[in-house]
Amino acid sequence: MKSVICGIILSLACLNVWAETPPEKPQEKVAEPFAFADFTWLNGNSRQKTPVFDSKYFTGEFTFDGNYVYDFNHPKDHTLIGSTNSGRTNEFEVEQLGIGGDFHYENVRGRLMTQFGMYSTMTPRNDSSTSRGQWDLSDAYRYISEAYGGYHWDVWNGINLDAGIFMSYIGLCSYYNFENWIYQMSYVSANTPWFFNGLRLQTFLSDKLKLEYWLINGWQSYGMFNEQPGLGMQVLWRPNGDWSFVSNEYLGADTMNTPGRQRYHDDTSVQYKYKDKPADFISKAAFSLTGDIGCESGGGVSCTGGNSSAPSQYFLGFMVYNRLWFEKDKYAMTIGGGAINNPGRYLVLLPPIQVASGATGGATASTGSAPYFTNNPGDPFHAWDTSIGFDYMPSDNITFRIEAIHRITDVPYFAGPNGISYSDGTNNNPSGSANISPDLTTSETRINAAMMVRL
Repeated sequence: MKSVICGIILSLACLNVWAETPPEKPQEKVAEPFAFADFTWLNGNSRQKTPVFDSKYFTGEFTFDGNYVYDFNHPKDHTLIGSTNSGRTNEFEVEQLGIGGDFHYENVRGRLMTQFGMYSTMTPRNDSSTSRGQWDLSDAYRYISEAYGGYHWDVWNGINLDAGIFMSYIGLCSYYNFENWIYQMSYVSANTPWFFNGLRLQTFLSDKLKLEYWLINGWQSYGMFNEQPGLGMQVLWRPNGDWSFVSNEYLGADTMNTPGRQRYHDDTSVQYKYKDKPADFISKAAFSLTGDIGCESGGGVSCTGGNSSAPSQYFLGFMVYNRLWFEKDKYAMTIGGGAINNPGRYLVLLPPIQVASGATGGATASTGSAPYFTNNPGDPFHAWDTSIGFDYMPSDNITFRIEAIHRITDVPYFAGPNGISYSDGTNNNPSGSANISPDLTTSETRINAAMMVRL
């Protein structure tokens, strides 16, 4: 009986404590970054609102980019110069094919995207760091565009720490053409990095502001050029659904075997959507403006006030685009262009010209400049371009695009009718000559036709 009374007293005491203790308030859900508005209109951003393949642990992705480039210069070897997203002309090409997606379990995250097609050879050839040391980095990473793992902390509106290969987004345009308003990016985007290899820390201070920090191997490099890693950061602010501001800062030592030379670079873009009326014939309208400024100092060059012994070596460039959408965003037209001034040519894409007897394949960033197109300190390079393109987008998963481009330089740069390979238009050197005489010209006009799929 005594134990029963004690049990009743204990139960009543527990009920009393429970009654006096207020229930815990449900935790407020933190807003997802940049989810307060629809940003699918942005240049460099996917227009897909929901993923096609999604589950609790994995969100899948498939991308395809095929093109046909008609070059009015008609180079007999079909080689296209000065582009990171097209490599050959007057023939059908698979430019990029990727399969992968995002893995997510609790707070652990990861992403893998493969790359096949022209991207798998064009991207590694623009990285000179792969020639440093043993093991072939260009082959090790050739078929990977993104590969990283990381962790998410529920602090502020989120903190992410990722390690691996991830997109840089310097230059505004995306590495994947499906996400861009234009197919042939202007020089500011074409000459700045598409990816970084290293560590990335993303801090979302609110659902409208992101600060991102990088500790990386270097300027679009698989390995390290010297002994100093690259450092950088990004500030992304979207105050409302009509504006987007992004600024990227970079510091590195990215000239092979020149450890005393430092590179500084700033890339800033603004995008503004100035019309959004789905019922109108012109359903949407927006523009983007990007400006880049950078320089190199040390190792025989200087940022400003250069002379014959230490020429000024810098990068100045801009690009601007205006886009109109029609008939409930099913059609679109984009017009724009840009220009650069890059004395020393330290960011100019090297033409893949044959450099020696018996060699196969053209010059790469690792082989360095050739007599036909040098990148010595102080070598001048001014370039301009303009384009107009039309899109047909019957769904959020496919884009048909046709685009006309005209590009001009103040030095011979683009492939002329006789191409940049040996006399028969191949890289086999049939005549046994020690070198070739590449046909370079100062202008290029072409038409890009592309079909791009994203699932």
